[in-house]
Amino acid sequence: MSEPTTDAVGQITVTDKAAAEVGSIRSENSIPENYYLRIGVKGGGCSGLSYSLGFDGERRETDEVLEINGVQILVDAKSLFYLDGTELDYTDGLNGRGFVFNNPNAVRTCGCGSSFGV
Repeated sequence: MSEPTTDAVGQITVTDKAAAEVGSIRSENSIPENYYLRIGVKGGGCSGLSYSLGFDGERRETDEVLEINGVQILVDAKSLFYLDGTELDYTDGLNGRGFVFNNPNAVRTCGCGSSFGV
């Protein structure tokens, strides 16, 4: 298994706001510090692919481990291909609150922003 890659990673970025929200969620839900934030892509959604995001204490052999903006992230190799250049942000504006994937590879997205196509 590879060692964590640090903030210089070009594949994925995590905004300060998203990193702070990950920390808040971890604290409010007593999620252990040794759990990673797993980011992924899976088939489905109205545009063909959808994002997945959650905490995971189990690191798989095929996972890349990234440390970005103080957040330990797990990403499988297939998902990393689709997420190259993606920014994970958090919004709490008038249109709702939640994590947002700003993915330059997405050529089409659905109205809710949770699925995309390449």
